Amino acid sequence: MSAGNIERSLVLIKPDALKNSLTGYILSQFSEFHTGLRFAGLKVVSVNLELAEEHYAEHFGKFFYPSLLDYIRGYLHYPDNPKKRRVIAIVYQGVNAIKTIRDICGPTNPHDARVQRPGCIRALGTVVPLKDETGQYIGDRVDNMIHASANPADAEREVKLWFSPTDLPPVMRGFTTGVSGTYYYYDPASQKLSGELEPGALCIAGPGTMLWESDLAVLEQSLKGRAPDYPVKAVVAKYLINREGEGS
Repeated sequence: MSAGNIERSLVLIKPDALKNSLTGYILSQFSEFHTGLRFAGLKVVSVNLELAEEHYAEHFGKFFYPSLLDYIRGYLHYPDNPKKRRVIAIVYQGVNAIKTIRDICGPTNPHDARVQRPGCIRALGTVVPLKDETGQYIGDRVDNMIHASANPADAEREVKLWFSPTDLPPVMRGFTTGVSGTYYYYDPASQKLSGELEPGALCIAGPGTMLWESDLAVLEQSLKGRAPDYPVKAVVAKYLINREGEGS
């Protein structure tokens, strides 16, 4: 297996799959013995609002967007049990990993999945009707158990959004890293980045911290008052993961 042939993909086991105790089943579908896929990283994530918003940024403004944020954060399936609101985030790598994983997942819509790919993971999902404030039907949200990166560009963006470089073994990172030469602080309340510690701010990186090279560029651009290549929130969201009482 040459390094040039290897792809990486983000997979999320969503709250509806966890509630239905499907974690073991889903992991078995991606086993290295059957697929050639290998774990590069895995963690249990309490999804903060920043992370949810950036993950679903392409759907901003759509009628199902608010419900989608509540879905991935576990509020819909565990409304009264915050301790169970989590997602399992995984980075897989392997030859042709993106297509292999998406074939196993099946079509995005569970109704289509049951017809077109019976037995796939998303065939176990459901479609939830959504209503507006007046009770009128406005469309559907798909609760489809699992997320998988759609293409190499999405995979890079999503892996970097959910994982820092040190979450992955060096030989499995696949994307260029850099080392911070200064401190970066982020205030979740104001969503502002600063080079100085202020009340309520969190330390995102300091001298010697390893970051994705593209993330480091965004932090440097923002701190210098230049337009960043992508939102600062897409960088800092991963550093708010599982920090008790921090983030939204």
